[in-house]
Amino acid sequence: MKTLNQEQAKKITDRVLSLSKADECTVQIGGSRVGNVRFARNSVSTAGLTEDMQLVVRVAFGKRSGTAVINEFDDKSLERAVRRAEELAKLAPENPEFMPAIAKQEYRATNTFVTKTAAIDPDFRADVAATAIELARKNKLVTAGFFTDRTSFTTIANSNGVFGHQDFTDLSFSLTARTEDGRGSGWVTRSAVDAARFDAREASEVAIEKALRSVEARALEPGRYTVILEPAATSEILGNMFSAFDARSADEGRSFLSKAGGKNRLGDKLFDSQVNVWADPWDKDVPVSPWDEESLLARERTQLIKDGRIASLDYSRYWAQKMGKRATAGHGNMIMEGGTKSLEELIAGTKKGIVVTRTWYIRMVDPQSLLLTGLTRDGTFYVENGKIKYPLKNFRFNESPVTILNNIDELGKPQIIGGDEVPFQMVLPPMKVRDFNFTSLSDAV
Repeated sequence: MKTLNQEQAKKITDRVLSLSKADECTVQIGGSRVGNVRFARNSVSTAGLTEDMQLVVRVAFGKRSGTAVINEFDDKSLERAVRRAEELAKLAPENPEFMPAIAKQEYRATNTFVTKTAAIDPDFRADVAATAIELARKNKLVTAGFFTDRTSFTTIANSNGVFGHQDFTDLSFSLTARTEDGRGSGWVTRSAVDAARFDAREASEVAIEKALRSVEARALEPGRYTVILEPAATSEILGNMFSAFDARSADEGRSFLSKAGGKNRLGDKLFDSQVNVWADPWDKDVPVSPWDEESLLARERTQLIKDGRIASLDYSRYWAQKMGKRATAGHGNMIMEGGTKSLEELIAGTKKGIVVTRTWYIRMVDPQSLLLTGLTRDGTFYVENGKIKYPLKNFRFNESPVTILNNIDELGKPQIIGGDEVPFQMVLPPMKVRDFNFTSLSDAV
């Protein structure tokens, strides 16, 4: 990929805007270079590098809009894309909730690019795989894993003078380690913007230790237990809740934040007082784009939950205008405040409980209470008198993140959680929670 710098990207967006004859025009350019290595059964199976760049042009005549996407950037291709978008706009029906292009915004740059991550090469990826595979063989385990790194950029512009350009890097790693007979399984995930903060050996050792510990799992009667949930165990569960702060859904009676009479729960105390959650595009651990790529509104630090109370709701431009509120940009990350204790210290302070490494196959049961169902996997352990006593067979659970965050006993030191499985880049603490509802056993390892 020929990465475009700000000057090069602006030249293209200016050209597209000058070609448009519509009432308004918005341009977005995005490009990425993604490297990966995948391994299974202690052997590399695939490795590759993909590069792509595309331009999206959206135009509008009144409340009729059209969009065209191209991956060619010569003048003729740019003009064809603009004309095509205009043709589609003239054919489209009027959108009753149409919002005009936003006015010029001030975007404060975020630290989303690290040179060390951008310099990751095939040797680096091979070393990650080799580290995991060698440790597994040493411990007579079988591994499967995936490492990916990304260098990308995005540029936005519109006919009202909006312009923004941002460069990004990130990496992610996941590893499953299993005993050769398939009776024990461990898992780990890591994400980072800066490659200097990623240690393949440390991550692999976590999965390997869990795999070795999880052999000879015992059955425990389903019921309500004190649980110690690792961040990966709550990331998708909490992600479902963090994605449900939409003011319109709450006002229209369609969410857990709805009240009778078309009201919402802004200001209400719904969680334990230890719960504090915010979004911050400039967070040092999970920085994100300074604008929301859907609305192009500038992002800002936003408190969602303060001392257990609902501190803010998300207003789209349309719903904000209808309700007389201020529109807000969509969040790119979520950060939850934690404590200072490690996972091991939380375990040491537990008289009786269950450690959950990971949850998966999570499905919605009831949107208005956010009741979810899912399964534990890859390392579930029984704790007694501050020590892990033995591995447990996996459980199915029925639980709501609202209930989980009401039943917190203690929070640990937050960790970065990212990857394709979660809706946001997140920083979450391990948490000790009482009365977690396990409903049945699962024979899956």
